[in-house]
This record gives sequence, structure tokens and C-alpha cells, in this order.
Amino acid sequence: MRTARAWLSDTAGGLPGAFWYLWTGLLINRVGAFAMLFLPLYLADARQASDALAGLVVGAYGIGGVAGVLLGGVLADGWGRRSTLLWSHLAASVLMAGMAITTSLPAIALLAGLVGIAHSMPGPAFVAAIVDVVPADRRSRAFNLHFWAFNLGMAGASALAGLLAEASYLALFLVDAAATLATAVIIAWKVPETLAPATVRTTPAIRAGLRTPLTDRTFLAFVGLTFVLAVLSTQTSTVMPLAMRADGLSSSAYGLVVALGGALIVAGQLFVPRLIDGRRKHRVLAWATGLTAFGYGSLALADQLPGYLLAALVWTIGSMLAAPPNAEINAELAPPVLRGRYQAVFYLTFPAAAFVAPTIGGVSLQYLGDWHWLAVGAVGLIAVAGHLVTGPRRERRVAQLARTDAPVTSGPGRLTSTCPGPGGAASNA
Repeated sequence: MRTARAWLSDTAGGLPGAFWYLWTGLLINRVGAFAMLFLPLYLADARQASDALAGLVVGAYGIGGVAGVLLGGVLADGWGRRSTLLWSHLAASVLMAGMAITTSLPAIALLAGLVGIAHSMPGPAFVAAIVDVVPADRRSRAFNLHFWAFNLGMAGASALAGLLAEASYLALFLVDAAATLATAVIIAWKVPETLAPATVRTTPAIRAGLRTPLTDRTFLAFVGLTFVLAVLSTQTSTVMPLAMRADGLSSSAYGLVVALGGALIVAGQLFVPRLIDGRRKHRVLAWATGLTAFGYGSLALADQLPGYLLAALVWTIGSMLAAPPNAEINAELAPPVLRGRYQAVFYLTFPAAAFVAPTIGGVSLQYLGDWHWLAVGAVGLIAVAGHLVTGPRRERRVAQLARTDAPVTSGPGRLTSTCPGPGGAASNA
């Protein structure tokens, strides 16, 4: 029987130390990112805000998130991954401490928008830095661990937030600020700058800003398919609670379904690389999207808790399989000097899905009833076909870019690319 150490070694795949410091920072960041989950309750209970006003403040946080993603991507490419990560975490820590002591609702709304910016800025820089330091043949494992840390951290955040909110909202915000500051300390202490030298940053591609990813048709086709998957996945937090209530199920039943998905990811995500390594990414994504579509489509037949739990099992497996190849493809299609910007455009699919899913899904559920879930499943199957059709062309482009990439040594222990094609990831010795 293999030892736990051997299994962990296979899972880690010889990943570099810089990755593990990034991973640790992300995990602490996610465990600590719980205060905003309770922002609506805080506004209603502690600040006596109306439901409408609370919604506007939470909306300010969401709008800030969209701006933060774009700003974080641009800064990650021009200013640096480390600088963007460090200063966004420091800013978030200060802003969160400010929210802890602020009593004015207009000031809280302003701070919520600024926190949304600061919370979203690190996303593109985190992923771009991982791509910089992890060799291409190990990125599947790196992104798998990245996805696992994100969900493990969120699970810990949900549990910790409930305890702190019952004790004190002041403690809720201050502990959040402290966890964010701890991430900043790890980055300042252990994470090097992974972006290529300044000579690479001044290329015409950098000066083109966001125009390059927004006119890259191959990349945008992939982003569109990811958006569809995000819309499907967002049904869990937007439309499904309404369907469960219509079926006479309690809030605790909904919590159990959500908890099942989180538990599956925490327990099983580390085994995913064994299932997908060596397989063509577009086929993995087709299977993953198909499972997700089947899971949500099957809710048309679910009217009791066991049916919802079985469906959640299926779509969670789909999400687990999709996470590593999604991140890998995004990295492969992004020129090294534009990784932050490509990540920013890619990350926009998630807030967009969070808007589209409830906006259209609520109307669909009201007028179509259970047929809504069949429509969701059908949309997912269209995305399956999209992956099968566009995948081979996308992979040919990645292979061509990899062949034309010519890495050269630009400093001690660092490799960069002389042309803006994927595959020239920086790697610190």
C-alpha cells in the first residue's frame, strides 16, 4: 500500500516553493474572507438598514468587484504580480478595519465598493503568478490544488463566520482584516516578483491594454463556453433555493445540498489529476459540462431532498473535473506579457453569470416551472457541442504558439520568452 507521503508527493507533483507560498496565502485569504458573506445581516441587524438599502450596499460591493478584476489584471501585467497582490491585500485589510468601526450608512456603502475592488484585484495576479512559476506539465496539478484551497477556505470561512457573527460583528470584520493582513505578510516575506523584466512590459502588446484579449476570437469562444458553465453552476445559489422552497423543502435542506457539494470538493478534488492527466482538455471539459448539465437538468424530476442530493453529486463532479483544464487553457492562450489581462477578462464570466442566472432564471422558473431545468440542461449540452467543435482548433493554436516560443535566460534562475506566446512562463530556481 502506498504511503500518505508518496500520495501527497504525486499530488503536489514537485511544485516549486513559490507556488506553495501563493497557495498558503490564497487559503488564508479565503478562510478570512467571510465578513462580506454576512454584510446584508450586518446592515439589517446592526445598522437598521432597510432591505432595499442593504441591497444597494451589497450591490456596490459587486460593482467594485467587476472594476477590481479589470484593474487587477492590468496592474498585474504592468506593475507586477507581487506588487498587485501585496498592496491589494494591504488595502483590503485597512478598508475592512474601517468597516468595523464605521456607523454611517453612506460611508459603509463607499467602503463596500472599495472593498469589492480590493477583494477582486488579487484574482488575476494569483493565477498569473502561478502560471509564471509552475512548469506547463505541472499546471494541471497546481490549478487543481488552487481550486481545492479556494473551496476549503470558503468552507472554513462559512463555519467561522457564523460563530463570529453571533459573538460580535466588530470581531467579524476585524478578524477578516487580520487574515487579509496575514496573507499580505506571506506575500511580502516569501513571494518573489514573477513577472518578466521591464523590457518585456513595454512591448506593443502591453500598450494595447485590454484590446488584445477582447479581440482574440479563439480566447473569447473559450470564455463564452466558460460563461455558460458558470451560469449553470450559479443556479445553485440563485434559482435552486426558490425551486426547493416551491417543493416544500426547508432552508436546512438547501444548506445540506450546498454542504454536500463543498464536502465532495474538499474530500475528492485532490484525486482529480489522476482522472484527467494525459487526456485532451476539450474532451475533459465536454464531459465535465455534460455532467453539470445532466445534474441540473435532472432537477426537473426532483421534488424531495434525495433527488436534489443526487443531482448535486453529479454536477459537483462536473465542476471538479472542469476546474483544472479551464485554468490551464486560459493560461495557454494568454501571451506571457498579457497574462493578467487575459485572466481579468476570463474572471468577468463569474460576476456576469451571477447577474444573468438570477435575472433570467427567476423569470424562467416562474413561467416554465420544472421545464426551466430542462432548458438549463439543454443550454449545457449546447456548450458540450461547443467544446467538441472548438477544442481541436484551440489546441492546434496552443501547440503552434508553444513551437514558436523561444525561451531565453534573462536573469539568475529565471526564464522568459522572447515572443508573446504561451509556454514561456517564468520559473524561479
